[in-house]
Amino acid sequence: MTFELGRRALLTAAAAFALAGPVAAEPVVDSIHFLIPGGAGGGWDGTARGTGEALTNAGLVGNASYENMSGGGGGKAIGYLIENADSQHGTLMVNSTPIVIRSLTGVFPHNFRDLTLVSGTIGDYAAIVVGKDSSLNTMDDLMAAFDADPSGTAIGGGSVPGGMDHLVAAMVMEAAGKDALAVNYIPYDAGGKAMAALLSGEIKALSTGFSEAVALAEAGEVKILGVTSDERVAAYDAPTMKEQGIDTSFVNWRGFFAAPGLPEDKLVAYQEVIAKMYDTPEWEAVRARNGWVNIHNSGDDFQNFLEGQEQTMGDLMKKLGFL
Repeated sequence: MTFELGRRALLTAAAAFALAGPVAAEPVVDSIHFLIPGGAGGGWDGTARGTGEALTNAGLVGNASYENMSGGGGGKAIGYLIENADSQHGTLMVNSTPIVIRSLTGVFPHNFRDLTLVSGTIGDYAAIVVGKDSSLNTMDDLMAAFDADPSGTAIGGGSVPGGMDHLVAAMVMEAAGKDALAVNYIPYDAGGKAMAALLSGEIKALSTGFSEAVALAEAGEVKILGVTSDERVAAYDAPTMKEQGIDTSFVNWRGFFAAPGLPEDKLVAYQEVIAKMYDTPEWEAVRARNGWVNIHNSGDDFQNFLEGQEQTMGDLMKKLGFL
């Protein structure tokens, strides 16, 4: 009911402006402060900044600001948002599948139910990449290296052990017929540090978001060995896991959350600007550049989606021995 009233209010305002004659378009939301639970260069960072770019360039939001708050596998930012809820009504925190995974594993005590659910926005495939000078060129090469020396074939990621990047690496290994629990996974605080470790030779391969890998692949810094999409993604021509005989696919959703107790009018405004964003060329430019998939759900749909993810990821983690 509140959502519909919000839409009517906006339509009424638009009609009033039209009757008054041509005027400059006003942003629906004056400003948004994006809280990013990891460091620069990671998937959360790219999603928040890409969304802010599209919203401001499209004139839906007046201005956007960004704050990286690493720590606790994302738990520090969640705790901060909850503890300072009354002063954070202008803040949206980006998060993704790890908010479900890390709650299940007890990495932090909170879960998505402790926050105000705003909107799911995109999906990002996962990828396994190696440095540009690596002798590994295919997933078969990586599997051969793993068979020869499992502990010496370290795979890094920008999440905690048992987190998103670790889980993807384990899924891929299991689908390839390997012992997923034998993977020597090295965690880093966000994708940027993990990528630096790859480029320095500290790890043999990196499990990361496809959008993070694309920019570095285009710059010639990495080679993408495999993507967890069913078909090749237009943003960058890299082989899928499936076409290399590894029968697995995965897409990591990302979306936005607000502090608990967010006023209803604020929630409606945030949900409306995100919904409007999808119809803008500014968003399509950001989405296509990153190879993202549009996965839009808000309100009860977002809640139902997250509860489904909780069940699915929990079952998978039990199967792989992480729970």
